[in-house]
Amino acid sequence: MVVRDSPAPSSAPAAQPAPQRVPWWLAAAVGVAAVLAGIGAAELVSSFIAQNGSPILVVGAAVIDLVPAWLKNAVISVFGTNDKAVLIISLSLVLLVGAGAAGVVEERRPPWGRILIVAGGALGVLAALTRASASLIDAVPSVVAMVVAAILLTVLIRMLRSTLPTRVAPNGAVSRRRFVTATGATAVAGIIGIVLGQAISAGYRAAAAARAAFHLPAPAVPAPAIPAGASFPVKGLSPIITPNADFYRIDTALQIPGIDPSTWKLKITGMVDNEVELTFAQLLALPLEESATTLTCVSNEVGGNLISNAVWLGYPIRHLLAQAKPQADADMVLSRSQDGWTASTPLEALTDGRNAILAVGMNGQPLPLEHGYPVRMVVPGLYGYVSATKWVVELEVTRFDKVTSYWTDRGWSERGPVKLSSRIDVPSGGATAPAGDVVVAGVAWSQHVGVSRVQVQVDGGAWNDATLADAISADTWRQWKWVWPASSGRHTLRVRATDANGTIQTSKVQDVVPDGATGLHEISVTVG
Repeated sequence: MVVRDSPAPSSAPAAQPAPQRVPWWLAAAVGVAAVLAGIGAAELVSSFIAQNGSPILVVGAAVIDLVPAWLKNAVISVFGTNDKAVLIISLSLVLLVGAGAAGVVEERRPPWGRILIVAGGALGVLAALTRASASLIDAVPSVVAMVVAAILLTVLIRMLRSTLPTRVAPNGAVSRRRFVTATGATAVAGIIGIVLGQAISAGYRAAAAARAAFHLPAPAVPAPAIPAGASFPVKGLSPIITPNADFYRIDTALQIPGIDPSTWKLKITGMVDNEVELTFAQLLALPLEESATTLTCVSNEVGGNLISNAVWLGYPIRHLLAQAKPQADADMVLSRSQDGWTASTPLEALTDGRNAILAVGMNGQPLPLEHGYPVRMVVPGLYGYVSATKWVVELEVTRFDKVTSYWTDRGWSERGPVKLSSRIDVPSGGATAPAGDVVVAGVAWSQHVGVSRVQVQVDGGAWNDATLADAISADTWRQWKWVWPASSGRHTLRVRATDANGTIQTSKVQDVVPDGATGLHEISVTVG
């Protein structure tokens, strides 16, 4: 009989299943939800106690201040007046990506996800406290965002981990449905907070209500009637007066300042013998004057649309400066906006014969909030970066060699006289036109000088005189048109203007930096 040995029992432990990992996308969703909730809480706090402290807006404003001028110009040239929307959308995308990354990092290497959120909150605090006229209260929304997001990130990541099966809880200590509900509710609450915070912004709402109830006083000096021949009936040609809704807007304010006109004051300070302080009611009681003035941005490219014309109502700044009595060696006025932006205007531009005003009305209506309500500066003949201060609250009489302004600190010239220029509106670049007579039309400007002649060139040939519409004044643009006997083919059209002094618009190409673009606007048209 053969006895076989039975196999010895194995002493090796049974294999254990590999621990499950949390899917990265769930951790990222947690981060996004937590940060949305933090931002929502911050927006609500900002709307009630610190209107200028919205984390996204203060960081966006800091970005505007810090990015180089060439990048600002590139963004404006591509997106025009949509530049702020593009910035806010870009910042929001960066925020969401960073939030997702914080969720993943927190799940895998805690507490580094929370540290990322704290770093983001610290950035918001720094941006808020470094704004002009900032106070500690402006940092509160960013602190709230940081604390709420960090706490919710911790709670939701723990819930996420608890959805994984363990020996003690094979189905997970927390059900997947409960986790999804909590994360979704957190994200929705954050979105609601963001929407409500923006909707109930106290300052903006008060300013909008005050503007709606405000009626412009009648001008003591009405603007001269616009000549009947000042406008050509050409489809596509810029209207001689730009509607308020279409007037270009370029400034550094991501959040429109909400100024209560009952508390608004203008101070004239600095190198003056008599400091002047003026309330809104006192300004309205003065003999206000109406005048048409074209404004243009120094970032306007040749042929660009960052230029508009309006009829303004306001009080001449020269009269207020006469009360203040500037000292003999003063040569500049530094104007300050309520949000801290500054412009350096040559003193002579505010004291000579041009109608530089503190404007309260625009095209027969109170100033729109986005265009400076309740009071802004309008100075003919100067680019806006050295003159057109919106939401203005102070005029400091000083000197160019003592003080610099927002844009001169960033490489732009001290003085910004508007350059002689012209533009083709009709036909548009790349258009197709039938052979025969084609109307070519546009606008030309030489603010505070005036335009005396406009000429159009086809394919580098002779210059042809266009017909000028009647001028409103030397401070506004002027329409022109020319009938082109167009032949079949692809053609290049160019335009140039001559000012009232006989100066011909230069063909030399110059970028907008440091004091405005030059060159001749040209378009290509296909005829056939």
